[in-house]
Amino acid sequence: MRITGARVVVTSPGRNFVTLKVETDEGVYGVGDGTLNGRELAVASYLADHVVPMLEGRDPADIEDTWQLLYKGAYWRRGPVTMAAIAAVDMALWDIKGKVLGTPVYNLLGGRSRKGVLCYGHASGRTIEDTVEQVLRLREEGYRAIRAQCVVPGIDNMYGTPRGDVSGQRPDLPFVEDGWSTEKYLRFAPELFARVREAVGFDVHLLHDAHHRLTPAEAGWLGKRLEDHQLFWLEDAVPAELQESFRVIRQHTTTPLAVGEVFNSLYDCHQLIREQLIDYVRASVVHAGGITHLRKIAHFAEPYHVRTGCHGAADLSPVSMAAALHYGLATHNAAIQEYGHHSEETLEVFPHAWSFADGYLHPGEAPGLGVDIDESLAAKYEYQRGYLPVSRREDGTVGSW
Repeated sequence: MRITGARVVVTSPGRNFVTLKVETDEGVYGVGDGTLNGRELAVASYLADHVVPMLEGRDPADIEDTWQLLYKGAYWRRGPVTMAAIAAVDMALWDIKGKVLGTPVYNLLGGRSRKGVLCYGHASGRTIEDTVEQVLRLREEGYRAIRAQCVVPGIDNMYGTPRGDVSGQRPDLPFVEDGWSTEKYLRFAPELFARVREAVGFDVHLLHDAHHRLTPAEAGWLGKRLEDHQLFWLEDAVPAELQESFRVIRQHTTTPLAVGEVFNSLYDCHQLIREQLIDYVRASVVHAGGITHLRKIAHFAEPYHVRTGCHGAADLSPVSMAAALHYGLATHNAAIQEYGHHSEETLEVFPHAWSFADGYLHPGEAPGLGVDIDESLAAKYEYQRGYLPVSRREDGTVGSW
């Protein structure tokens, strides 16, 4: 079997997705996700102009060799564009191999390590009462783990919460979060979790995302005050470019720490894992070079008691979700999966076998990844330029989003 070609499909059924479809001379094809939110066309060009010509004539079964070729052969290594493009190829090749062998991809990764992949949903509100109500609703829907976010009084629009008045925003420019105040947030967050725990008890895992907003000392202070509420994790407390900064946080709190949705390779978290400065790596299958490289990260992390909890927001396509679930089902130290719900239009464009039940996600039993793309339907949704939001502090300076 040989690869005869590959096509890049860019579609926007509610948001933009980049999909690679790799075809073979025996009629078997595979799909992979190369979506990089806010920079989608950079990956699409990298794939179409540089990667696809390298694939023609190759044996699709040689997944490891192809991964190494695209990583080392480019000379310019790592980075989100390169690694998302490699991930798209990697997923597609695993999809082909599973279809050829007539088995789900998780069986090719060693088989089941668990009955299903624990997942968490998002509960957010403009008031604490709203957030509590959303947590209780998700619990009724069967979620065993829930991320809780709430608007901080005095900050009208902020990360992970329903937006208020955005009349001044232009749809073709970044959404701006104005007036961020770390001081207000730090005073508010412990109150939020005291109220949520009072309402829901301790039978549900609770998670929280600080989204890179804090300094190490501030993160340590917050983690200490959240310890009694027994969070599953405190996510992205600080930007992780300076890996050793997590030493300061570790000195001040035992609250579990998660980081890494922007990581692209093992080298982004090597020190964090080796020094046991974090508890969970949140790298996603699409941004970290596909199933092949995500497994390398997990295997390196396992002896250090570090587990994975893959990023899974709705800006990753259902193809990525399928790949993450096959990875999660088979990987022993894959602890949890974020479950960001896609729009109905997106799910129609990407028919899939994965499903949710009783707090767990399962990839299904279809050969390969169990997900496809309806190209005729995808063609109806043209690319829409979009940007990630921008955060500005009270004094107007740009902060971390």
